[in-house]
Amino acid sequence: MRIHNIFAMAAIIFSACNLNTETSTNKKTELSNKNSITLTDAQLKNASLEIGQIGQQNISTLLKANGIIDVPPQNIVSITTALGGYLKSTKLLLGMQVKKGDLIATIENQDFIQLQQDYLSTNSKLNFAQKEYQRQKELNLSQSASDKILQQAEGVYRDLQITQSGLVQKLNLININTQNINVNNISKAINIYAPISGFVSKVNVNIGRYITPSDELFEIINANDIHLNLKIYEKDLKKLKIGQNLFCYSNSDDNQKYPCTIRLISNNINIDHSVDVICSFKNYVPTLLPGMYMNAEIRVENNASNILPENAVVSFEGKDYIFIAQSKNNFEMTEVEIGTLEDGNIEIKNIAMIEKKNIVIKNAYTLLMALKNTEEE
Repeated sequence: MRIHNIFAMAAIIFSACNLNTETSTNKKTELSNKNSITLTDAQLKNASLEIGQIGQQNISTLLKANGIIDVPPQNIVSITTALGGYLKSTKLLLGMQVKKGDLIATIENQDFIQLQQDYLSTNSKLNFAQKEYQRQKELNLSQSASDKILQQAEGVYRDLQITQSGLVQKLNLININTQNINVNNISKAINIYAPISGFVSKVNVNIGRYITPSDELFEIINANDIHLNLKIYEKDLKKLKIGQNLFCYSNSDDNQKYPCTIRLISNNINIDHSVDVICSFKNYVPTLLPGMYMNAEIRVENNASNILPENAVVSFEGKDYIFIAQSKNNFEMTEVEIGTLEDGNIEIKNIAMIEKKNIVIKNAYTLLMALKNTEEE
């Protein structure tokens, strides 16, 4: 009786195993049918499919970075004045273009008058002191004057020379030409001229305001040497070289890309482990302004990769697929992992199951539509 029960139990277990195996097989068959489609000869002709195999090509990886547009320090000038004063006139506006030597402002101060008076007075005294020194030298040679008197005359003369030289430098600092100063044209105002050509990026003053020597009146930027300063992390430095090409674009318009070339790679590593990489614009556009934030794309590391034409890969529900030709009329949809897209070809990373297989490389999307339409019927 006990042996009979054991055989009965074994029969039930065996039956259950057969049922599970059959169910699993049915599921696999159903899944396989879901991803497979068979075309008639007429459908195959109308689909105009093209068959090929996985190939190899050098595909470059894309390194993304960001940075800002900048200009070298010598191309940014803050306009100040050596002596304080009241702003009498200016016509500068933000963005206005100026040329080197253009008159950009006029400042008034009574101290300017005093400097010119001191200069003229020192000149007059210096002429007299020079003549007196010369006279004393001649007297000393004839023993008519002592050495002490000669030395005193020379001291006065040298002191006045020093005073005159200092006044000349002060007047030059405020753009007053000492060759033009005389008793009839002492001026209370001085002119300020543009030291470089460029556009006005700052206007910090208004008419009538008192300006101290530490005040910045204007800022002028020369954009002739404008460049892109990228931040590249040290792990990516080995991928870059001088002369390498790249594209940059702004957040506001990622469709407008500007070609650049790497000009300089810094040897200094910043606190965040990034390195400054200076890039020159191939064609400068006036809308590119210093301080603008930019994104960049750099193609690097040309490696031999497994590729298929872009049209061989179809996307469905967030995944990527290709169609493998199982026979002349039967095609199976197989999931793939894609990489970089370049020049109409796309990198395929998981090639173990599709290597040396015949793959639909043209009109694969037609098969996808036919397969999904069949499922809905």
